[in-house]
Amino acid sequence: MAGHIYILTNKPHGVLYVGVTSDLPVRIMQHRDGTGSKFCRRYGLKQLVYVEDHAEIESAIAREKAIKAWKRAWKIELIERTNPSWSDLFDVII
Repeated sequence: MAGHIYILTNKPHGVLYVGVTSDLPVRIMQHRDGTGSKFCRRYGLKQLVYVEDHAEIESAIAREKAIKAWKRAWKIELIERTNPSWSDLFDVII
């Protein structure tokens, strides 16, 4: 089963949330509807700014854990390498 890592924010350089899922569109809609994580609901994290696809969910989970352990600056650098304008990528994935 494939997996996806994603990063949500509330604004460019704002609060960041790193997550993993096997069904990206459904999971992002859960966050946007307020039924995702409490953390995302609390900070209004609805803007999808980074996506990374993996062939296996296990490798996605391992990568998510690694990224969560990174310094904030490294996460921002990761986002800006593929999405320098911090555009919402949700419409691109569906």
